[in-house]
Amino acid sequence: MSPERLLALLERVRSGALDPARALEELATLPFEDLEYARVDQHRALRQGLPEVILGQGKTPEQIIGVAERLLLAGHNVLATRVEPEAAAIVCRALPALEHHAVARTLLALPHRPSPIGGAPVVVVTAGTSDLPVAEEALVTLRAAGVPSERVVDVGIAGLHRVLEAVPVLRRARAVIVVAGMEGALPSVVGGLVRAPVIAVPTSIGYGAALEGLTALFGMLTSCASGITVVNIDNGFGAAMAAIRQVHVESGLA
Repeated sequence: MSPERLLALLERVRSGALDPARALEELATLPFEDLEYARVDQHRALRQGLPEVILGQGKTPEQIIGVAERLLLAGHNVLATRVEPEAAAIVCRALPALEHHAVARTLLALPHRPSPIGGAPVVVVTAGTSDLPVAEEALVTLRAAGVPSERVVDVGIAGLHRVLEAVPVLRRARAVIVVAGMEGALPSVVGGLVRAPVIAVPTSIGYGAALEGLTALFGMLTSCASGITVVNIDNGFGAAMAAIRQVHVESGLA
């Protein structure tokens, strides 16, 4: 149940338009619904401002459909991440309200569009085009939360002039999410150029010694640019959530 729906429910009880016993039935799904294969956290939007997000990885299409249906019926928006194309096609046939973002590997439904959050955007930067799936996952997540965002693509340090050209955009940002594979050096460069918080996302892009993202992860963790936050490998969703928490605090929504 979203905060808006709960407030409307309480107002109906206060005005006498809804019997308290009926209201209790509507609240019966709090704090979660047990679907046997999943316990859907219907209380999360009240605690954190955003509903539960479905991790599609490892779930069958039927399981994704089941959880998404319960979230929609409870009045929530729906975001599912790490959804493979075949599964996405099945889920979208069952739930046409869901929009498939192929590059981001996400499904999104916004029947209750979040109130736009004013202020500067969160800027999502990629070192290379190969990092786009992770960056797009972050961008879809920011959209689901109503956080304004911009993208800066393919500005890796192999051509340092490219990121320098983007400095005016980066310096306008309230936070910068930097997505990079290989040696993972781009967050250090950006961290030395901007005042805003930098959230670094290592990706699994790179040849042998890149170690499927471990080299980038270690490089970001040992960055000489102070104060950089580092999330897990390929975790664009986690980076966006870190930025969203910051934006909520700044905006008085936390």
